[in-house]
Amino acid sequence: MNKQISKLILLILLVCGSIASAQVVKGRVIDESTEEPIKGALIEILGTKFTATTDADGFFNFASGIPQGDQKMQVSAADHYNRTLPIVVNELTPVNIDPLYLRVDFSDQEQTAGVISLTENDLSDDQNAANNVSGLLQSSRDIFLRAAAFDFSATFFRPRGLNSEDGRVLINGLTMNKIFSGRPQWSNWGGLNDLQRNQNFTMGLSAADNTFGGLGGVQSIDMRASQQREGSRISYAAGNRSYTGRFMATYNSGLKSNGWAYSISASRRAGEEGFIDGTVYDANSIGLSVEKKINDNHFLNFTGMYTPNRRGRQSPMTEEVKNLRGITYNPNWGYIDGEKRNSRIREIEEPILMLNHNWQINEKVKLNTNVGYQFGRIGNTRIDNGGTRLVTLDGQDSYIGGARNPNPDYYQNLPSYFLRNGLDYSNAYLAQQEFVSNGQLDWDALYRANASFTQQGGTSVYAIQEDRIDDDLLMVNSILTADITDNILFTGGVSYRNLKSENYAKIDDLLGGGGYLDVDFFAQETSNITQDQAAQSDLNNPNRIVGEGDRYKYNYDILVDEIDAFAQAQFKTKKVDFYIAGNITQTSYQRDGKFRNGNFADNSFGKGEQLDFTNFGIKGGATYKLSGKSFIDFNGAYLTDAPTIRSAFPNARQNNNTTTGLESQTVYSTDISYIYRSPIVKARLTGYFTQFKDGTDVGFYFVEGLSGAPTQDGNAFVQEVMTNIDRRNIGGELGLEVQVTPTIALKAAAAFGTNTYSNNPNIYLNSDDFPNVDLTFGDGTTNLKDYHIAGGPEQAYQVGFEYRDPDYWWVGATANFFSNSYVDVSPLRRSENFVTDLDGLPISNYDEDIARDLLRQEKFNPYELLNVVGGKSWKIGDKFVGFFATINNVLGKEYRTGGFEQGRLANYQDVLDDSNNPIEVFAPRYFYGNGRTYYLNVYLRF
Repeated sequence: MNKQISKLILLILLVCGSIASAQVVKGRVIDESTEEPIKGALIEILGTKFTATTDADGFFNFASGIPQGDQKMQVSAADHYNRTLPIVVNELTPVNIDPLYLRVDFSDQEQTAGVISLTENDLSDDQNAANNVSGLLQSSRDIFLRAAAFDFSATFFRPRGLNSEDGRVLINGLTMNKIFSGRPQWSNWGGLNDLQRNQNFTMGLSAADNTFGGLGGVQSIDMRASQQREGSRISYAAGNRSYTGRFMATYNSGLKSNGWAYSISASRRAGEEGFIDGTVYDANSIGLSVEKKINDNHFLNFTGMYTPNRRGRQSPMTEEVKNLRGITYNPNWGYIDGEKRNSRIREIEEPILMLNHNWQINEKVKLNTNVGYQFGRIGNTRIDNGGTRLVTLDGQDSYIGGARNPNPDYYQNLPSYFLRNGLDYSNAYLAQQEFVSNGQLDWDALYRANASFTQQGGTSVYAIQEDRIDDDLLMVNSILTADITDNILFTGGVSYRNLKSENYAKIDDLLGGGGYLDVDFFAQETSNITQDQAAQSDLNNPNRIVGEGDRYKYNYDILVDEIDAFAQAQFKTKKVDFYIAGNITQTSYQRDGKFRNGNFADNSFGKGEQLDFTNFGIKGGATYKLSGKSFIDFNGAYLTDAPTIRSAFPNARQNNNTTTGLESQTVYSTDISYIYRSPIVKARLTGYFTQFKDGTDVGFYFVEGLSGAPTQDGNAFVQEVMTNIDRRNIGGELGLEVQVTPTIALKAAAAFGTNTYSNNPNIYLNSDDFPNVDLTFGDGTTNLKDYHIAGGPEQAYQVGFEYRDPDYWWVGATANFFSNSYVDVSPLRRSENFVTDLDGLPISNYDEDIARDLLRQEKFNPYELLNVVGGKSWKIGDKFVGFFATINNVLGKEYRTGGFEQGRLANYQDVLDDSNNPIEVFAPRYFYGNGRTYYLNVYLRF
């Protein structure tokens, strides 16, 4: 009896054991091209709750419990094609798939290349406040942010109303945001896409790995040689956006047995012009990364980047100009010797050198120490038409010369100028015909004018001026990461940046002339400054003649020291993950003038006041796990930021003055998200709120009709300074992706927000026409409350699909709708100056209802854009060949990406008179999006 019971128990155990073992599903995931294991790949048994991830060696294992019968297993990993395969789970045989190969998916990488080519074009300039953030988002796999990077970016859409300075870009742990503006200068590493494959994006306020971060998130790029995928790659791209052709070649050695690794990449991008006429593009890039594994605990890496680039700039235009010449018109170029020459050229040549030491102190603690040095120049050229010659009669100096504005779209060249007041139809028609036929820059006329003045014993009346910034930047930081326990991760760091920035104007080309008199022809005499003195750029060297390569007009240094420290702790529990982080920053600015300006003789030469700012930030957040698929994520922050250099010195070109009422900006922000992730559906719904307080902004322009100005006609070139600016951004985001079949995915994204001024900021004007005077109006404020912040559409919606064939080709299309874009309004028009005459008295015929119409903020028409994208790859032996192509704005829609009111007319009567003209002479200027564009990239990996 006992033997029978024992046999029965043994039989039951064997059966149970066979059933348990029969439901084992395991395997190993391998990269098809490198034969290396893939860590962190997600394994899902579709239609069940069973998921697993691969370990460091690529292995995964489901021990038991998977339902018997036919199942589908899906394998997904970053930068690889998903793979779905059938498996049969039975009672007798375990499922063991070793190896399970995944092919590299280059589509994201190629789309990234297109995004970088857009951001490095540096679409922000002196006349446009908009700046691009798409490059900051391009490494994110979040559904909404990918739509913002790849489809919304062409419209200058800004997620959550934030600018690129609100995010942080790191390369090898060092911050790449420019100190001057806070914005990343994408062209400093443009063309080195192959060395930037290893990227990590931290969204919004979430905890970052190497820094405290910013409101717009953190993009961390790892360019160390040991982290590059071994092998070679060559590619060629063609397009019609910014450049027409790009060639790129890269070699990565991988980590060798002797402990060395190196990577080298080079590219050339060029085109006589992009989508906009006359926008020449000429860029070369080379990057080198060399790493030595000293031992298992120490790695030393050197990275160097040299990416000189040169491009022709475009200009915004009025509706009148667009109607005459179309959206590709660019007034900055003209023919010379049969070739197009652009007068506004932007050149950037700023090499970056980095040395990085990674120290694995023990298995739980590591220290990353980085040193970087960036130097070089940024130059922007333009035509200077203020050339004069000195004449002395009876001991009195006077200046003869100056020239008419040569820009072909200058307001006096357009039909509207002749239709104002007297309606001179004859000359308006002639102006129209001339502009349509010959509306480009007349280089020959400039050379002829200079030749004529030179023959008369004078100097050049025209020259090409280059505005230069020569920076020397030293960066040092050290970042400590410690796994205090299995559930607590600590990160802390300290960084130091030292900048010497030389700023000056230089004669780039005398256009055939023999010299240029360095005085300001437009200078005006004031009550205590003679015209002769006011005209001098440098009283230490008065009336000097400068030649090509000489500095003139202005010359000063900006000296900056910045020290930052941060600490962050992340905690993980079964139901809640949370973090808290803080930072403190000490920043100092000082101007050191090299010229003694005639209008500011006592406050321009030598070092001025040193500005010191101490700022701090604190943020925290938590993720509550409702289930394995549903999460609620919350983040909040309170922080202060030092004003930018540009905001701190309103007229740094001429004096040491600092902004009156200057304060650090205060920001508090919060967001909450519901996140759902399943094998079929991925979704995120987010609401956000951000309040900015005590911001500062400086603008530069020529204005007429200033009330109470100490000038005879009320006209002046001014610096408009706004302080105490409060802004509020509030809205929501939605991203949704549904995997309808293993090959077809539907996706949707939506942004709906409102970005407005939430108070009436303070405003005052500076000018060399009224030196050392802060000109204010009424109570010193401008009525901007509830006006919208300009900068792309506030609402953006997308629906689309993507098909990925098992034979490694894919195609996708998106339909995008944009609305609620606004023109950038003139703050001076919203001040008391608008209702006050030149004599300081109220304008007699002022009508409040008419004024309300004149001051209403222009809202752009909504528009739709259709984009198509696709690609294919082949494996030929051990090599991979493929292509990627995209067509943006397939239907060729015409739309405005931004615009601004011209500030020239500042009071009610002048604005009213101009609005009553058949065509406004000083109408708003607009930026237009590209029409139909394409981008094609073919590559070979081996």
